Amino acid sequence: MSGPSSLAGRRVALLFPAWHSCGTYRVVLGQIEAYRALGAQVTPVAVSIDPGFVPERGWIWKSFRAATPELDAGPRHFGGAPLHALFEPAFFTRIVLPYLHGDQAAIRLGLAERARLSPGVDARDYDLVHCNHFFLMPVARRLARGRAPILLDSHDLQARQFDLINRRMPWLPPRVTYEDMLAQELQAMRGADLLLHLNAQEAEEFQRLLPEKRHALLYPPTPPAPTGPGGPDIVIVSSNNTGNVESLIWFLREVAPKAPGVTVKIAGNVDAGVKSRVSAEYAAYSAWFLGRVDDPGAVYAGARLVLLPTISGTGLSIKTVEALSSGLPIIATPQALRGMDSEAFALSNVTVAETADAFAAALRAAAASGDSRATATSPGRVYYEKRFSLAAYRAAIQTLAAPLCVQA
Repeated sequence: MSGPSSLAGRRVALLFPAWHSCGTYRVVLGQIEAYRALGAQVTPVAVSIDPGFVPERGWIWKSFRAATPELDAGPRHFGGAPLHALFEPAFFTRIVLPYLHGDQAAIRLGLAERARLSPGVDARDYDLVHCNHFFLMPVARRLARGRAPILLDSHDLQARQFDLINRRMPWLPPRVTYEDMLAQELQAMRGADLLLHLNAQEAEEFQRLLPEKRHALLYPPTPPAPTGPGGPDIVIVSSNNTGNVESLIWFLREVAPKAPGVTVKIAGNVDAGVKSRVSAEYAAYSAWFLGRVDDPGAVYAGARLVLLPTISGTGLSIKTVEALSSGLPIIATPQALRGMDSEAFALSNVTVAETADAFAAALRAAAASGDSRATATSPGRVYYEKRFSLAAYRAAIQTLAAPLCVQA
């Protein structure tokens, strides 16, 4: 970007859930890098939605620190509610009891309201607060102090994801409804000055649900996977969430048996979810599972084909974006490309398979060809650069955020 950035020197608080090995974390890394490249002074704050993760208990953050070495490039800041908050009468009645009926929105919002932050974070004045996920809005409002503008990245419609999670949980009756959780999500979002959405479909949906708010479609900055040198592997990269587990179970049951002789490497902590849900299928394909890997990029670098057997999930799929950035040939279900425009479905290095039979046939054909075509100029990589690269995000955030700071 030519010329000085109007965000240079601006103080930005960047809030995100204390998650790792997932799409949200990859997005956050891109946000931090973009703001710093624009000259902003970024204060990233990882906020836990589990009770007891207060900043002063350094030992409890050890595993998170170890899993997020990228954040060591600058000062680390943490937030979390004390364990005793669960037993405060008002909190127990208003938050814990609804949670026992499945109210995922209430528990997350309630814990964020009571989060303690690392020393000094509360005392600073910020020019902008960039919040990831609606349930951290209580922290965002606290840091904004009614003065700094708040940008809220919705990521996806969380009530829908909560409803999906709740289907497998033994909550007390009567169970919380999707509508109840959605109402809480929308109310929290109303506190933001600008709502950012990661995919086209949900941007339209949120605009309909909150017509009085300002909205912008902003594809997330996703660090690219390396485009080579290539290798013999056919890979799936997946983390342990409900949608990914259900998708991988479908692949192992419906696709893999129809592609005999093909070996797939499955990287990521999705192995734990599959093992707990379908032990027999996990045992049958246990040699395929690599578990959590420290460097997902190395998985793509040694591959010749990426599989995206997605049948479940909400919002934009970050692992699909990462796969496109690798420049590798891809076999994907239509669900894997959710949230993207029609161009993604027409990319020449992406085979879209709508059924298990079609997916297996494409897999057999690709495995037999032995062709590795990962390049920095492949259609998938070019599509990534235009929509999901750091440069594209940096230009967009400059356009969207800088005017708000001027008004603050």
